[in-house]
Amino acid sequence: MSTDQKNNLFVLIQSLTKSEKRQFKLFSGRLDGNSNANFIVLFNLLDKMKVYDEGEIIRKTAIKKTQLSNTKANLYRQILVSLRLTPQQQTTQIIIREQLDFGTILYNKGLYQQSLKVLDKAKKMAIENEENNIAFEIVEFEKVIETQYITRSLSSRADDLAILTKELGIKNVLASKLSNLSLQGYSYLLKNGYAKSEEDYQRIKTYFDYHIPSFDMDQLGFREKLYLYMAQLWYSFIIQDFKSSYKNAYKWVALFDSNPKMIQTNPVFFLKGNNYLLESLYYLRYTSKFDHVLNTFKQALQHKDFRFNDNTILLRFLYLRYNEINLHFLKGTFKEGIETIPEIEIEIDQYHEKIDAHHIMVFYYKFACLHFGDDDHVNCIQYLDKIVKNKELGMREDLMCYARILRLISHYELGRDGQIEALIRSTFKFLLKMNDMHRVQAEIIVFIRSLKTIYPHELKDAFKLLHGRLKQLEDHPFEKRSFLYLDIISWLECKIDGKPIQEIVAAKAKLMK
Repeated sequence: MSTDQKNNLFVLIQSLTKSEKRQFKLFSGRLDGNSNANFIVLFNLLDKMKVYDEGEIIRKTAIKKTQLSNTKANLYRQILVSLRLTPQQQTTQIIIREQLDFGTILYNKGLYQQSLKVLDKAKKMAIENEENNIAFEIVEFEKVIETQYITRSLSSRADDLAILTKELGIKNVLASKLSNLSLQGYSYLLKNGYAKSEEDYQRIKTYFDYHIPSFDMDQLGFREKLYLYMAQLWYSFIIQDFKSSYKNAYKWVALFDSNPKMIQTNPVFFLKGNNYLLESLYYLRYTSKFDHVLNTFKQALQHKDFRFNDNTILLRFLYLRYNEINLHFLKGTFKEGIETIPEIEIEIDQYHEKIDAHHIMVFYYKFACLHFGDDDHVNCIQYLDKIVKNKELGMREDLMCYARILRLISHYELGRDGQIEALIRSTFKFLLKMNDMHRVQAEIIVFIRSLKTIYPHELKDAFKLLHGRLKQLEDHPFEKRSFLYLDIISWLECKIDGKPIQEIVAAKAKLMK
């Protein structure tokens, strides 16, 4: 009895803070007789439950089975109304919507002048914060009221509203086209990953060139620029042009730097922009710049005016932790990174209701890579097994692919020759099934399979030979993505030079500063 539909109310209640629960009890008890209402009784019971149990609800309350569905729906609505009134939820968008609701109430009572005053205040706030969709809605409502509230200034007022409607309409159409392009680009990236061939590249280029609307950069507002930079970022990620990714992510973040008030009204976009800026720098292996941007990002999140809610707290956790680990990869400080894993796992457990399987598996892959860099292949394999056995990664087959290859290398490092052949077969089968066999992957698998026929004194030459072949692919437009998931070059160099891999990576980091 624990389908997602039945659990939605339970999950919502479990997500409430102590202050939000106290606020709800005060809110629901505002009217006499509510203390024994079914929805209050249900709230108190669900709040104490560790696991949702519909049978227990029927046994411990006077709520009949036929009443339960309506009672849950009523409780869900009452909680949302209560949350809407809490100071933490008073975002600019909610305040504007609230004023629009007040204007509608006054209009319905025939108080046209009062309604127009409230709507004018809401409209100014919407335009100031570039919430142009709701501003357009408010203006359209003002036009309806003006037809019933006759004044001597109606002629000029009508002209002003008509001009404003046209301006907002043009902005909204352009913003809609750019946001659609951004959404389609992001969707393509999630479903298909990076461009794998010249055919992929031409297809995505043609799509973007055809769908990007004409615009005058000087006439774009904050919202249109934001969607433009987002669309261009997804495009550059897909075609693996990471210098362009960096430039577009930088513009995205700089847009907020030049419009700091927008950080409060659009905190999620601010967080995402910084994350993608760091991701671009990571792909470019620009260690010192990455370190600087990460510290700047942390300082911004510590500012007293930054608005935190459950959503932004979760994103802060994900983006800071991901990039802190990435910094360890760039610097070769794998052991220091491993020391943070227990704390991160506690945080993952804390947020487990809100983190999807994809994000958890990304953490596991990063944990595995940290252990791989520290030559701890036993723990590396333990985390990789969790990914390989996961059945919910339909949209992240790339992660599954490189988890299998890294697991294969770790088994080789542990000398588990008896398992190598079976792992090679299963990895080959998986790559063929997902139709994503690249030269880098094939070279690695073929090389590991050939190791059993190579004499010990020939190993170094064999590693050098593979190293030379892979180095030629490191900057290949459709092969270089493999090196983003697996630093196979550094592993080969550690085998050739007889040095720990973290020493190899640390030396490279110094050269990249």
